Amino acid sequence: MFSRVTSIGLFGLESYRVDVEADLSGGLPRFDVVGLPDAAVSESRERVRAAIHNSGFDFPVSRVTINLAPADIKKEGPVYDLPIMIALLKATGQLRVNTDGCAFIGELSLSGEIHKINGVLPMVIRAQKESIEKIFVPYDNRRESAVVKGIEVYPVKTVKELLDHLNGIKEIEPVTEEDYIEMLTPLGLPDFSDVKGQYQPKRALEVAAAGGHNVLMIGPPGSGKSMLAKRIPSILPDMTFDESLETTNIYSISGKLPDGISLMKARPFRSPHHTISPAGLSGGGTVPRPGEISLAHNGVLFLDELPEFSRSSMEILRQPIEDGKITIARVAATYSYPCSVMLVAAMNPCPCGNFGHPTKPCTCPKGAPARYLSKVSGPLLDRLDIHIEVPAVNYDELSSTVNEECSADIKKRVNAARKLQQQRLENTGISCNAKMTASLTRKHCQITEEASKVLKASFESLGLSARAYDKVLRVSRTIADLENDEIINSEHILEAVQYRSLDRKFWKT
Repeated sequence: MFSRVTSIGLFGLESYRVDVEADLSGGLPRFDVVGLPDAAVSESRERVRAAIHNSGFDFPVSRVTINLAPADIKKEGPVYDLPIMIALLKATGQLRVNTDGCAFIGELSLSGEIHKINGVLPMVIRAQKESIEKIFVPYDNRRESAVVKGIEVYPVKTVKELLDHLNGIKEIEPVTEEDYIEMLTPLGLPDFSDVKGQYQPKRALEVAAAGGHNVLMIGPPGSGKSMLAKRIPSILPDMTFDESLETTNIYSISGKLPDGISLMKARPFRSPHHTISPAGLSGGGTVPRPGEISLAHNGVLFLDELPEFSRSSMEILRQPIEDGKITIARVAATYSYPCSVMLVAAMNPCPCGNFGHPTKPCTCPKGAPARYLSKVSGPLLDRLDIHIEVPAVNYDELSSTVNEECSADIKKRVNAARKLQQQRLENTGISCNAKMTASLTRKHCQITEEASKVLKASFESLGLSARAYDKVLRVSRTIADLENDEIINSEHILEAVQYRSLDRKFWKT
């Protein structure tokens, strides 16, 4: 006897249709699963066997073969427990209903309960694209499933509840708009009004947020580098629906989507410790999963104490920063994860942290500051658009009672600049100045003759690379957008060059 039901599988961030086929034949009792199953899929045999018995049904005493097609893609995880069980019940004649147009995903417990799984959102999206009319998902995954329109999503708690629905005994209500809950920006997000002084660093971060530029902050301990970085999400533009969907997909697959949340509208802020491994940063493992750089997709990746990260961890960032995606190659397959992030890094100017401090002397031996900064390679430094000095704050600034500008006011200017960029870059697949290609940079970064002279002098005196030249132009374009100027003038170039020159001062010391 033969039966077939539909399920959905995951391959990296991509989902695909899986046909679960069950065949019963004569011979000694045996239960085989074929179709490149991993250990978790192979172990489903025991979970399915126990769930069938404990749900009041009979497990067939015959040779059972389960095929997961297509057979050339490795199947991972316990997501196939539920469709395997449904296929078996249909093959044995214990379930006599038409399941065409339906898909099933879920992990079974031995008692017949259906447990939450990772990656439901991309699976439901795939089901909708495959013109599947109904999909049955674990009850605890109902909220993220509510994001997808054009398909009926049925949340199920137990096998008995599912079979009662299929047999028309007691119907399950599909998810509704009430199940859709967005994760908005928290009201208690740190605000720039808390930061006393530091007017130039705050201006630099405003430029960075407006154009999506990467930033390196250099300053002594206690100058406020981490404080500034944690407030960047409060001035970033709100995510579009497509950006929210991309970010939610990654968190769904990683199992890090907050409970009860359908869609992440708040831009992520990830701050891994400097002891993180290269695989933890980039992603990987036996079953590759997104790393910190992908978990920060469409948000901020903050690397505090940048020189303390291992050289391999820092260098692994170079290509993803340029391409906006990271590729993990394994023997069996190659996985690609998006990682379009705003990279924000912070570092001390020397091991003791006091090099350049106005009142505290540097206690490092001669040449130590240069050796400390050399831990960050030149190629990585080139990929950071803005390098800004964060000086120590004096007493008068700290004790000042003057109200500082709040994040809401800064965000208004950032939103206005981003709107200009989106209009300018419409239909290019690029949303901000920092992501512009070389050809788009030449097209949209028109500068005056005087500005061209200033840029040439800066390029020659600072020894900037070709990549740094493009980045100065893009930062200048963002500064001009904040001023609502169509043409880049010398003032915009001078400010952008200022954000590149600080690290050169340190390196030459």
